[in-house]
Amino acid sequence: MQNHPTSEESVPVRHLRLSALKTSEVGLITKVFGHGSFRNRITEMGFIRGKIVKVIKNAPLQDPVEYEIMGYRIALRHSEAELIEVMPISELPKLKLETDSLDDFKHHRSHHQHNRKRHSKVWRHLFGRKPPHHHSHDAKRAAHTSHEWPGAIRSGNQVINVALVGNPNSGKTSLFNLASGSHERVGNYSGVTVDAKTARFHQGHYTFNLVDLPGTYSITEYTPEELYVRTHILREMPDVVINVVDATNLERNLFLTTQLIDMDIKVVIALNMYDEMEQTGARLDYEHLGRMLGIPIVPTVASQGTGIRRLFDTVAKVFEDKEPTVRHIHINYGTDLEEAIGILQNKIWENSDIVALYSSRYLAIKLLEGDQSSFKLLEKCANFNDIAKTQALLKQKLEKRFGENPESAIADAKYGFIVGALEETYQGETHDKHARTGRIDRIMTDKIWGLPVFLLLMWVMFQATFTLGAIPAGWIESGVSWLSDTVTNLMAEGSLRNLIVDGIISGVGGVIVFLPNILILFFFISLMEDTGYMARAAFIMDKLMHKIGLHGKSFIPLLMGFGCNVPAIMATRTLESRKDRILTMLIIPFMSCSARLPVYVLLISAFFPKNQGLVLLSVYLFGILIAILSSILFKRVFFRRDEAPFVMELPPYRIPTTRSVVRHMWSKGVQYLRKMGTIILVASVIVWALSHYPTGDGSLTPAQQQEQSYIGRIGKAIEPAIRPLGFDWQIGVSLVSGLAAKEIVVSTMAVLTDAGDNEITLTEKLQEQVYTQGDRAGEKVYTPLVAYSMMIFILLYFPCIAAITAIRKEAGRSWAAFTLFYTTGLAWLMSFIVYQVGGLF
Repeated sequence: MQNHPTSEESVPVRHLRLSALKTSEVGLITKVFGHGSFRNRITEMGFIRGKIVKVIKNAPLQDPVEYEIMGYRIALRHSEAELIEVMPISELPKLKLETDSLDDFKHHRSHHQHNRKRHSKVWRHLFGRKPPHHHSHDAKRAAHTSHEWPGAIRSGNQVINVALVGNPNSGKTSLFNLASGSHERVGNYSGVTVDAKTARFHQGHYTFNLVDLPGTYSITEYTPEELYVRTHILREMPDVVINVVDATNLERNLFLTTQLIDMDIKVVIALNMYDEMEQTGARLDYEHLGRMLGIPIVPTVASQGTGIRRLFDTVAKVFEDKEPTVRHIHINYGTDLEEAIGILQNKIWENSDIVALYSSRYLAIKLLEGDQSSFKLLEKCANFNDIAKTQALLKQKLEKRFGENPESAIADAKYGFIVGALEETYQGETHDKHARTGRIDRIMTDKIWGLPVFLLLMWVMFQATFTLGAIPAGWIESGVSWLSDTVTNLMAEGSLRNLIVDGIISGVGGVIVFLPNILILFFFISLMEDTGYMARAAFIMDKLMHKIGLHGKSFIPLLMGFGCNVPAIMATRTLESRKDRILTMLIIPFMSCSARLPVYVLLISAFFPKNQGLVLLSVYLFGILIAILSSILFKRVFFRRDEAPFVMELPPYRIPTTRSVVRHMWSKGVQYLRKMGTIILVASVIVWALSHYPTGDGSLTPAQQQEQSYIGRIGKAIEPAIRPLGFDWQIGVSLVSGLAAKEIVVSTMAVLTDAGDNEITLTEKLQEQVYTQGDRAGEKVYTPLVAYSMMIFILLYFPCIAAITAIRKEAGRSWAAFTLFYTTGLAWLMSFIVYQVGGLF
């Protein structure tokens, strides 16, 4: 299900924090943030949605600030006013409700009636309905609260900020896609969503700002993604958190729910994959469970769109405080732990600024768990030393009492709470939900058949990339060829025609022809991800990964690297150890991404007409071999530390939906086409200009003219460095252009060979191209050996600028620079060995 904007047009209005209003400005309260005693105190004073507040003046030292609300004056600090969101009245279209007009509204009913028609249109724009009628006896109430505003705020076109939180494999991102129509990637393993993805959609009279946070099993600080999720919830303070829970794995998934309960925030549970739970014969009284948790629960089937609308209707009710299920509960951790929590809470309560933003109970629990981020949060408190000393004493006492650290005792208590709640509400399945998965895994993860099956699937993927992709590629080639001929016939000869035909159409057309190959590659990757096989591949490869110094979970980012290196580098955040993350990042560039595929397809089609799939597989395996050897080297030189344990979920096999696979292919296709219209188009024009100018006096042959051009001079300058690899200056220029994006290598080759616009012609040109001067005059520029040496160089050398930028962001500038020089140097060495040794045979 995809939600769409409501039929009523909304007028965009800024929402500010109360602290941003200036003296004499008036605001309409739309939201109140904060926790615990602060929130209770501020709401008791009248700071609730729908009330009008006016800034009177600042104190002489600019803090606190005096406000007027409901006819009386109150002072708030800037830090407290920062937790109240308002809509500036002065900015409402055509509506002026400053002090004088409010007084008029209070005392003159006739004035109000006179302006009702003028206000009516604005009301409809703002709140999606006509303004309500009120009578003379409402005048006093209207003056203080504006009477109409509370109802309008509750029923109008409100913006609700929602965060999606859940375990990996819970269907969280599928729900995000279905609700918003987004194209965020879905993967049936940990770590697909490695950053917050946002979407905005409308349902009813509400606008939802939806944020898809990384999948995580808890919100401690064990992994970067866990800390990221927790930081987002605490700092961004979403209005409602949707906790996506896998209905087939309740006990484990509800552990994250207990942590959200401790945070004292508004939560709605999306009980996802509810159909799969019912198919096992299990039954859950989710309404009773929701009352026990104080959280409304809505069954959903995200893959089919079932329950999505009801889910967001419930979110709106929770936001409006109209959902009767909602209540804040305290999980009972037992006498000893509760006593320790209470002692720490008393210390934390002495800091009003902290308890206004965070739940004191939550902070007390995190301190007992030894959470370093919570210590850092409190270190500026006046009594921090007292808090730290008290925590140390309590921790020592609890360790002596339980014989384990408090974190383990708290986790045990949470699971005890979950088990107790499920005993009252859940009836177990009548047949084994893992039976089908077990039967499939007998083959897929078998110690004998597992690895051969994996290699077979890889071969099928690469062979299909050629054979199936050749058919639509031929159609595209014909279309681009027709376009080139048409433009040539319609335009007069000159530089402009050369630019369009030889530069733009030849450059972009030479790359766009490989779009079907890209789509087929991502089709197979999507199948492996969505079925759950990707996690099995990591399971199969763990022992090998361990021997070469990598964590078993590193295999997932490495396999993602075959699609694109950039998200693969970002996916290393799922690894707990920084050593494992950096080591994996350093070898991901050796995983041949889809951007290199057009070069491989071109060269293999031209010089390896037989066994194309096998030749392509050999290139990919060569990259894997280099990655293995580099990992062993890096481990011994840079990273001599113990490895983190291998703990990874093997989700049940699932049949991927057509919608999911098509969405993935379409998303990647759009990205590829967008690159055609931006980077590759610009690069093609630049390469054409450099190869076209200076034009000379017309006495030179086309080959001589090109050698005398600017790009010819650049190529001649770098030719001595690449001649030992079997490359001429044109190949060198193509490799340099590929620094921005590897697809540009093909477009550059097309422009430099003046090959026209289709891949067949470019293939023939490469096969026929010869040296025109020097000691190799008359010899073929390209041979199978040169083509293979070139593929090895492209496989290993400088990854694209985006990949280097990602490494710099994740690991730092020094590691990005190291990757740049190491990969390029290694590419030169390996190509040299391939060409020189191959020349002996």
